[in-house]
Amino acid sequence: MKLQSKHSNLLECWFARPWLVALILCLLYLSVILARNGGDPLAFAVIGSRYQQGDPAGTDGYDGQFVYYVALDPAGAPDKLDAPAYRYQRILYPMLARCLTLGRPEWLPWTLVWVNLAALAAGTALLEQLLLHFGVSRWYAVVYGLYAGQLMSVRLDLNEPLSYGLVMGAVWAFERERPNWSAILFALAALAKETALLFAGAYGLHLLLTERWRPALRFGLLAAGPVAIWQMILWRWLGAPGIGSGGAMATSFEMIPLMGLGRIASVSPAALLLYSAILGPLIVLPTLWALWVAGREMPRRGWHPITLALFFNAAALLFLPHSSWREFLAMLRLSTGLVAAVLLYAGLRRNRRVLNYSFGWLATLAFLFKEGPL
Repeated sequence: MKLQSKHSNLLECWFARPWLVALILCLLYLSVILARNGGDPLAFAVIGSRYQQGDPAGTDGYDGQFVYYVALDPAGAPDKLDAPAYRYQRILYPMLARCLTLGRPEWLPWTLVWVNLAALAAGTALLEQLLLHFGVSRWYAVVYGLYAGQLMSVRLDLNEPLSYGLVMGAVWAFERERPNWSAILFALAALAKETALLFAGAYGLHLLLTERWRPALRFGLLAAGPVAIWQMILWRWLGAPGIGSGGAMATSFEMIPLMGLGRIASVSPAALLLYSAILGPLIVLPTLWALWVAGREMPRRGWHPITLALFFNAAALLFLPHSSWREFLAMLRLSTGLVAAVLLYAGLRRNRRVLNYSFGWLATLAFLFKEGPL
């Protein structure tokens, strides 16, 4: 009986973990995609003939193709990118995948997937540890690991899993009073995708508001310095900085909150109703709740960095361009930061009601069964 109990505990330790559940289900999802495409790993990048062959009338493909082109030829990819500076600013993921090929370019379609799988598992495992640190169940981390914005980003060779995995590492380091390591991880996260700056800015502002001037200055230099230098290099090389509202056919950021969603009515009022019915409970309502809770708490309970991160990630969604709101996949990707921030905040405050409601985001898994927009 003792031996059986020991084996049972061992199995629970290694197999009953959210990160492993997310990893296994993601692998199954990728296996289905691979089987549907004859085992060709380039199917994950969704290559379009418009950029591959320079054919203006060709197929568009999707954003993962630009990651692949940068990784394949870092110096010569601009001609195959829709917005070169915008794509190059997210340099960490393609360069890391390129390094892992060990000089074998035929491995690149696989290393792009491996990097994101590792990042998804690591980010989920780190969130597990943070939730345990806050005194709540680790199983709420499965919402982060199985959010469709994450799984579809792995499937499409996109930057989000690596960026937010590094964000989770940065938050973990800060909670363990290692602000320098936290800042370095935030810098790497921002070099994977610039939206990580919403988290980095929250932690830097926290240090400023708590009057830790020298640590705040050091944190800012470590977290934002590499990103600023890289933006200047891109400006000099490509004639423009990378920061912007998107690639080809992107519209500008909105000045009026949620106007990006509202503009769908100019195309079709019925479409606005459909989008609102889907994105309302998944994104709009959580965004408004996050703004209300964080805005109410910050002046009364102090400027906790996780509360600031919740506010920043929610506020950013309000002003997204119409070109983002009109694409479900884009909104799933862009709301990943909000999902992470809500889980961190609810864990910090031990708000089990919000944590339980967060399982509603698993409904986004329905998007995995239809890839028509791609």
